[in-house]
Amino acid sequence: RENRLLTCVAGRAILVKVIYTCKVARVTLHVSFFSPFPYPWLTMKKPAEAQPSRRPIQSDVARAAGVSRGTVSYVVNGVTTGKVSISEETRARVWRAVEELGYEPDAGARALRSGTTHTIGLVIPDLSNPHYWENAVGIEHEARAAGYRLLLSSMELNADYGVDIFKDLAGRRIDALILTGALTEKSGEAQKIMARCIKRGQVIVEIGDHQLGKQRVDFVVSDYRATTAEAMAHLLALGHKRIGFVFGLTDPAQGADRIEPYHEAIAAAGLPADPALVAECGPALEDGYQAALRLLQMPDRPTAIMALNDMMAIGVLRAAGDCGLRVPDDLSLVGCDDIPVASYLVPRLTTSSKDSVLLGRHAVRLVLDRLQNPGRPVRSIHIPARFIVRESTGPAPHAAALRM
Repeated sequence: RENRLLTCVAGRAILVKVIYTCKVARVTLHVSFFSPFPYPWLTMKKPAEAQPSRRPIQSDVARAAGVSRGTVSYVVNGVTTGKVSISEETRARVWRAVEELGYEPDAGARALRSGTTHTIGLVIPDLSNPHYWENAVGIEHEARAAGYRLLLSSMELNADYGVDIFKDLAGRRIDALILTGALTEKSGEAQKIMARCIKRGQVIVEIGDHQLGKQRVDFVVSDYRATTAEAMAHLLALGHKRIGFVFGLTDPAQGADRIEPYHEAIAAAGLPADPALVAECGPALEDGYQAALRLLQMPDRPTAIMALNDMMAIGVLRAAGDCGLRVPDDLSLVGCDDIPVASYLVPRLTTSSKDSVLLGRHAVRLVLDRLQNPGRPVRSIHIPARFIVRESTGPAPHAAALRM
C-alpha cells in the first residue's frame, strides 16, 4: 500500500511516498520542490527563542559550591559563628558561587523565617509638594540608619485612591506604616482598615496637624495656628488693612490651623470681614496663580497676601509680577512650610516652618520604639512651628501708590 505525505524542509514542500510491504515499511523518497508553496497551513516551525534562564535558588548555589543547602543559608544569612561553625574556605566557596550565579536571597522567604521585613510603608498626600518630600527624607534617613527600607506611595490628593493604597499596604508584609495628611480622618473605610490593623498589632504612626477624637496610634503633631497668628500680627504691624488669603486645598477643612487664626486676627484688629479676600482654589501651582490674579485685579486689591503654603505663594509671586507689582514694595507675601526653594526666591519668602524632616525622623523613632515595646501606652510628640521673617514682607504702600 502507498501513502503520499507532505512535509516541509527549509520552507519547501517535499512529497514523501511511503510503501508498506507486509509488516516492514519501505520508504521511498520522491522529492519535488514547488514554489510558491501552495499549502499556507503547512509552514516551517520557527526555531524556539532562547528562554531566559530562571532565577538561581539556594540549591543551585549549594551544588556549585559543593556544600549543603543549609550551609548556603547559614553563610548568606551571616550565621557562621557560635553553634554553627563554617570555615573561611567554605564561606569563600559559597560567596564565589553566589557571585557567579547572580543569586539573590528571596526577601519574602527571609521575612517568613525572621518574622521581620525591615520595611516601613509611607503614604503621603502629594508627590508634587516639596513639604511632603521633606517628610519622606526625614523618614528615609532615620529608617536607613536603623537598617530599614522605605516603601513609598502617594495619594495624589485623591482620598479614594488613598484608601486603596492604605488597604494595599496594610495587607503587605511590612513592619510598620506611617500615614501623613489626615488620611484616616477623611474616610470611614480608612477608619475600618485602621481598626483592623490595630487589632492585629500592626504598627502605625500618623503625622498631622491635629488629632481627631481618641488617640489610637502614635502621632507626631505640628500645626501653624500660632505662627499664622504671628504672621497676621506682623502684617498688621506693617500697616496692612487689606490682607488676602489664597486658600488652596482639595479639602478646605484641612487648613483650619491657618484660616481660623486669619479670621480671628482680622476681627481682633477691628477690620471689616470681606469674604472676597479669601480666594479658595485647588492645590496646584496654577490654581494659586489664578486665585492671586483674582485678588490682585479687585478694584480695592489687598496690600498683603497670605498663602496656604509656599507652593501657593510661588503662584502669587508670579501673578504679582504679571500684574506689574513688586514684592514687597507694592505687595507683601507670606507662605507656609519653608520648602527648600523659599529662601532662594527673589525676594526670599517670609514663611513658617514645621521642620518637616524632623517630623519624619520622630515618626520613625516612634515606629522603632513601638516595635521594641508593643505594649506601651500610645504616645504623641508635638513639634512647634516657627515663623520666619525674610524679604517678602514690608510696610503697606500708601493709598496714592495703590491708585497708580
